[in-house]
Amino acid sequence: MGQAGKALRQVLETYGINQSCLATALGVDHPVVSRWFHEQTDPTAETVASIVRVLREINPTAAKEFIKFYLVDLTQDGEMELVATPIQELPKSDAVDVSALSRLFKKTTNSYKYLFFISILDIWERRQFEVLSPINFKEVIIEMLANAWYSHTYFKLSFGLQDKISNKLDSLNIDITDTRIIFQDTDKRHLRRTISNKSIDDIVSDLRRYVPFLLIRPFFEQELKSAKTGRNKRTSPGEDEQEIINFAETLFDVKKPLYRFDANLYKDCSAINLHPEWVSYIENNYSILRAWVCWEWLKYMQQRNPNVPAVPNKLFPPQERGSLNNQKSYWKLILKQTNLQCIYSKQTLPPQGFSLDHYLPWSFVAHDQPWNLIPTFPEVNSSKSNYLPADNYFDEFVNLQHLGLSVSNKIMGVQQWSNYIEPYIADLKIADEKNLLDLQILKSAYESTLTPLISIAIRQGFTRWFYR
Repeated sequence: MGQAGKALRQVLETYGINQSCLATALGVDHPVVSRWFHEQTDPTAETVASIVRVLREINPTAAKEFIKFYLVDLTQDGEMELVATPIQELPKSDAVDVSALSRLFKKTTNSYKYLFFISILDIWERRQFEVLSPINFKEVIIEMLANAWYSHTYFKLSFGLQDKISNKLDSLNIDITDTRIIFQDTDKRHLRRTISNKSIDDIVSDLRRYVPFLLIRPFFEQELKSAKTGRNKRTSPGEDEQEIINFAETLFDVKKPLYRFDANLYKDCSAINLHPEWVSYIENNYSILRAWVCWEWLKYMQQRNPNVPAVPNKLFPPQERGSLNNQKSYWKLILKQTNLQCIYSKQTLPPQGFSLDHYLPWSFVAHDQPWNLIPTFPEVNSSKSNYLPADNYFDEFVNLQHLGLSVSNKIMGVQQWSNYIEPYIADLKIADEKNLLDLQILKSAYESTLTPLISIAIRQGFTRWFYR
């Protein structure tokens, strides 16, 4: 496994940080953090940025140590200033202007630049950093739409009032309900193919107008400033873009911008040609740069979704969801002891062959915490999909959770039960195990936790569902 898992284990042990607390703050299941901790899997570059953010809230010193341990083996010379993600400084280079790269997202008010740069990186990596072939605007924009689809369509995050990406996606009406595709299409192959089969010429024409040109503006700030001083006013649309095209071409070997264009006129440009030295730099530091841009993208999205849970887990194709074996074994144990009714269909549940429902849909909470899971029939669960349950199911939901807790308390071992209920106590903010078994306290805790979450979900566009 990679350096991130090793770094995380060292920091958690050194500073006595509980794995469950970290998992809750990140909005992931405890087994996910456990697998990182034991170096069975490694967090992605996007997740590394989230880990640093959470560690800063828990213990700023621990966050700094994690950064140091994480980066030390990613750099070739081991210098600590070769910083990535949330570390303010990118890896240094004598060949390219890293300071200009670090200003790509300065004063960014829309998502386009983040998505454009992330999409270039994705395409670049798939091409194994081959430098000769240009990257067509249409290919980048298809990648942008694919990257944005998960955040907007599946997870229903806001991109901001001025941002048009969500409108573009809505106009394409891409409805993927098969969760196997959603969770297995990590390379976005199916999604890219679906988008490319749509009529997107107007979207490509609209999105290519500014972003490909203005993204590399930081490489020519002085030249643009001098050019602006030499003219009294703007004379035509695209004048700034045309000047950037000119500078990218004439100063390609001097200023070494990230890329130049395939034509000399703004209206004719349809692709970018990457600078060979930037290709080399990014190939050598890909994980760090991918984490850096994801960190910047995350900050942008969190500002526009301040109360939404688990935003870091909703920016990209979701990783394969964790197994629900432990949660299912828990309810199997209870169903062998007592009869339970499905809160939606009112039918008695079997001890085998039932399904687990996320009361608040997974696409909203992005976790598999047991306090949000209840048994139901597979066909009912399929019908509910990613809808919010109607209000009248709330009392029955809490009663079923309370019954499960009461039964399991009697038949499970003390340590086993304590381990299982830890997320209930931590997430529902219940004082102790005894209070967890008090129905009124439990109901009050659920009301305090779920009411604001449901309000946020409704504002995001999640709709109510009632079983018929």
